[in-house]
Amino acid sequence: MTDEPIELFGRDYKRDPWELYRKMRDEGPVHRVLFPSGVKAWLVTGYTAAHEALNDDRLGKHHSRGNAKWRERAAIMPEPQHSQLQVHLLHQDPPKHTSMRRLVTDAFAPRRMEALRPKLQELADALIDAMPSTPEVSMDLVACFAARFPFQALAEVIGLPPELASRFKREWGKVVAPVGPTDPRRAEYEGLLRGLQGYIAEVVADRQADPGDDLLSKLVGAHAAGELSQAELDSMIFQLLVAGQEPVTNQITTAIMALVRHPEKLAVLAADPSLLPQAVDELLRYDSAFELTTWRFFTEDSDLHGTTIPAGDSVIVSLCAANRDERRFADADELDLTRSPNPHLAFGHGIHFCPGAALARLELQIAIGTLIDRLPGLKLAVPEDKIEWVAAVLARGTTTLPVTYTERT
Repeated sequence: MTDEPIELFGRDYKRDPWELYRKMRDEGPVHRVLFPSGVKAWLVTGYTAAHEALNDDRLGKHHSRGNAKWRERAAIMPEPQHSQLQVHLLHQDPPKHTSMRRLVTDAFAPRRMEALRPKLQELADALIDAMPSTPEVSMDLVACFAARFPFQALAEVIGLPPELASRFKREWGKVVAPVGPTDPRRAEYEGLLRGLQGYIAEVVADRQADPGDDLLSKLVGAHAAGELSQAELDSMIFQLLVAGQEPVTNQITTAIMALVRHPEKLAVLAADPSLLPQAVDELLRYDSAFELTTWRFFTEDSDLHGTTIPAGDSVIVSLCAANRDERRFADADELDLTRSPNPHLAFGHGIHFCPGAALARLELQIAIGTLIDRLPGLKLAVPEDKIEWVAAVLARGTTTLPVTYTERT
């Protein structure tokens, strides 16, 4: 390792970051890193350091905490959309975060999620039914399943009407990875942003006109009661629609990649579906779709594990690096579908622990279980080095996943 910032981008890094993370953990818990936008940040690696940072109340999430140096290069949304769509839970601190989070927790309660299992299983089976019984050519598992099932499940949970759900465009999810003002893709990005913002306005209008017993109606009602501003309402719907489904899409791809790389593990899971809950948590630990957390900031110069972090500099936690720490997980680089206990950090920790974790676990159990059960002989249709990983800074997943299988049962 050198004194120069470590580059956290590039095809090789996205395909296999594990050796780099191992070196960083060995060197220490905090490292200076460089992102594609030019932002230099501080990356926390190692399980103990990550756990402490995620629970450190000195570190806040609101973008107003970022200093001028960070804001100059950070690829954040342009105005007015930044003020209108970026005041959701991920960018709030207590007490506002506490009151906003309270509005969504009941909708994602584990007991309520489990009650939806039969319906979500129907959705997964319908997508498999639409696939060829014996594929003559490879199938892109992202296009035909992984990009569709999580959104269908999310729409069911939050109360997005079918007509509106059918008009949601997956490419709108790209707005969570904004491009800088001089980037040639800026005009395309801003077009996607305006499209999504218009869609959110339609969702709000629909729930205002025809409220029901669902989360979207509850949020619209909270705005009417003065509990949420218009920007906070729009931002929370933005977070639900984008952060509520794209990570699960990516996690399905990382899980299937892990299993096809370990066909003996896939065979064990196929023979014993009762292992699915444990297996899903191990697949989350082994290769998490949330590779890195979003920005955190100190309001004054502060010590972080022996490193002085200037006020307003961005601090990011590597969840993937923490989840492969040998000091916390025995044989951390091994895929052990029966690992227990498994206190991974794939959903974060502390006050920003993912509120949709129970839904994500349920979706993954159903998705992985259904794919393995109904597509025997599942394997990659191309050499592994031909698989392209998403270039998003914070996320892991594959852009496509060409597979073949023996038959559709």
